[in-house]
Parts: sequence; C-alpha cells; structure tokens
Amino acid sequence: MIAAAGGSPSALAAKAATPTIPIVFIVSEDPVRLGLVTSLARPGGNITGINIFSGELVAKRLELLRELVPSATRIAVLVNPANVANTATTLRDVEVAARTMGLDIHVFKATTAREIDAIFASLAAERLGALFVGNDAFLNSRRMHLAMLAVRYAIPAIYASRDYADAGGLLSYGTSFPDTYRQFGAYTGRIIKGAKPVDLPVLQATKFELVINTVTARMLGLTVPDKLLVAADEVIE
Repeated sequence: MIAAAGGSPSALAAKAATPTIPIVFIVSEDPVRLGLVTSLARPGGNITGINIFSGELVAKRLELLRELVPSATRIAVLVNPANVANTATTLRDVEVAARTMGLDIHVFKATTAREIDAIFASLAAERLGALFVGNDAFLNSRRMHLAMLAVRYAIPAIYASRDYADAGGLLSYGTSFPDTYRQFGAYTGRIIKGAKPVDLPVLQATKFELVINTVTARMLGLTVPDKLLVAADEVIE
C-alpha cells in the first residue's frame, strides 16, 4: 500500500496518520520547512515526494502581472485561509515582493464560492488594478468561476497553474504538471518495486511554464507586450 498526497494539508495529514505506510507527496513549498522531511537529500521516515515550487514563484508571478498591467499599483491577493501554512507563506512572500516593486497589496480570503462572489464585487468597488490568486486546491477547483468573474468585472489576474489559463484565465505561471506527474509516477513505481522512501531524495521541479490567454486579454482591453508573448511557453488564441 502507498499513500499519495497532493498538497501540504494532505501530506501533513498522511504523515500524522501513519509512520509505516509509504507516502509520496506533491507540495508547493519547502517540505523541510513544513516539517514533512528532515532534509531534501535524506527525507527520513516513510515519506518523500516532489516540491513543485509554486510558493517560491510568488515574486515572479507578481512581476509578470506588473509587466502586463504596469498601471496597476493596488493589487488584490486572494487566498484560502483554511490552507493555513500555504496562505502564511504566500502572504509573506507577496508582501516582500510588493514592497520591492512599490505595490500596494490588499488581501482577500475565501473558503466558499459565495465569498468569492462577494470579493469580486469588492474588487470592482475599490478599483483595485489587478488580482493575484494564491496557489490552493480549493481555489483551483473554482478556476472557471474565478476566470469568469475576472472577465465580468474586468480585473486582470494571474494564477499559479495553466489550468486557469485553459479555463479562460488571463495569465498563469508555474510548474509544468505533466512533468511533475511523470516524476510522481516514477517514484510511486519505484516504491511498489521495493524502494524505501527514506532512500529517495525529495525531487524539485525544474520545468516551469508561462501561459497567456490572449482571447481573455482582448476581452479585458489589454495589449500583451511582445516581451511576454516571446517568453510565453504557450499563447492561447
């Protein structure tokens, strides 16, 4: 038996539940800092996996958002407070990056679809220039909802995975999930064949992708700079 854990809450819960069943995780931030493993090279115990670096890419996403919407100086940040560790890391990193860029950050928290609706109405009323959506499983599950509201309220937004851009979101930057799942499958296969998690170092994502939805950009009245179009791994037209 192997336990698969996608996301920090699931990984932490799995580790707390069993000291013996092998666990393979995918997390978006440093698993050492989370307390999942003792080190990347020698994870220890019954758990190992992949760090997709989504949390560590916060500053880059904010930079890309500013490049696309240079007039936006007041930025909304949407997070899920139920995902405590991830939210704390996201807010810490985004606030540091925002100070460096001279941006004014406004934090919004949602755990339900109704709260998301209310937040978008507030964004429009407060005339915030753009939206940074935190990496979170709940928010990702609402990606079509978020993309639709962003267009409805004419709010440029950046997201952590290409799922959002595929669903109509404006811009995404993050780890390539097909590559991540390939690594995940390879580790799971090795454990099935007898390898021990303690002997498998934590892998770190190496492939990242920038996806731009130019259909959404036109709906928002935005012209995507050539610099971003050239840098994009995929342009949805």
